[in-house]
Amino acid sequence: MTHLNYMIERIKHIIIKEFIQALRDKKKRVFIIAPPLLQLFVFGYVATTDVNHIATALYDLDRSQQSRELVRRFEASGYFTITHVPESEHEIRELLDRGEVICAIQINRGFATQIKRGLPTDIQVLLDGTNSNTATIAMNYATRIVAEYAQDLMGAALKTALTKIEFRPRVWYNPELRSRNYNVPGIIALIIMLICFMLTSMAIVREREVGTMEQLMVTPIRPLELILGKTIPFAIISFFDMALVTSFGVFWFDVPIKGAFSLLVLGTAVYLLSVLGIGLFLSTITHNQQQAMMATMLFYMPAILLSGFIFPIDNMPRIFQYITYVNPLRYFLVIIRGIFLKGNGFDILGPQMAALVVLGLLIIGVSALRFKKRLA
Repeated sequence: MTHLNYMIERIKHIIIKEFIQALRDKKKRVFIIAPPLLQLFVFGYVATTDVNHIATALYDLDRSQQSRELVRRFEASGYFTITHVPESEHEIRELLDRGEVICAIQINRGFATQIKRGLPTDIQVLLDGTNSNTATIAMNYATRIVAEYAQDLMGAALKTALTKIEFRPRVWYNPELRSRNYNVPGIIALIIMLICFMLTSMAIVREREVGTMEQLMVTPIRPLELILGKTIPFAIISFFDMALVTSFGVFWFDVPIKGAFSLLVLGTAVYLLSVLGIGLFLSTITHNQQQAMMATMLFYMPAILLSGFIFPIDNMPRIFQYITYVNPLRYFLVIIRGIFLKGNGFDILGPQMAALVVLGLLIIGVSALRFKKRLA
């Protein structure tokens, strides 16, 4: 047999050993399937920026046909739900203080009279700004509803003049503006990263703890062969989890895949090359499984924050923007969302995949160099 054949044979035996260790434990088999699905369901339903059914207090001092029509429009929009009808401004303050409502609408006396006379009138909308994102969205909804109502009250002549300018907004890639279409692909990327970290970060330290490191020391296995032998089984398991959560994302959450599935497989492969390499690197610098778990979480949370999943990278300080270039999640979010939502091809996503290949090879190489066939 040639040197390459011997190398392949050694790697094959390591792969078989890793599969046996990973799948013979019933708890570990459950861990491979249950947590990814559980996380997808939880995050898929919870991680949304859509704001609907905003708890609203209505304080209508005018009680006219015009004020009731405006209130009807607020309720019919589906964004606001009238849950309280306070009798005073003091009661409004208490409702906002206790967090029982997010929005309070106050329509003052004389609202209908001023409208009939063609005089300027106003409506007070009070918002709980504790959650600035929700408050901003609610304010935009309220502004739009009031503006549409004001336009409907204008005379026919003015409406005719306004028809000379047509405003036709069109949203590409996500016409319904469903935040779930944007979030679910990102959640899939987060889940796969976490599973890879959890599986691979304990690969080397487990050998130390169970006492099999001494057996590896007397074998002709080279560091790179051991790294590859431990990476390939987890890559196969990660592909399985990727297919599982992607299927649920498409068929359960109704998130479309507009791009080529083969490109998604290729993008996943280069992504796994990086995240599995990071997990193995963490395994080489820790001495027990508890340290490996802590190191995993220490890397995982900053990776999410510096990926653009929660906060736009362009809004980060310049030094943190540079740090994001060594974060594989940054690139894969562009890939998976581009394939799901835009149907992008390799010509668009090629640079992202190339960056992941470079990162993956560097990390795998460093992990192989760090591994020493001796007890630490």
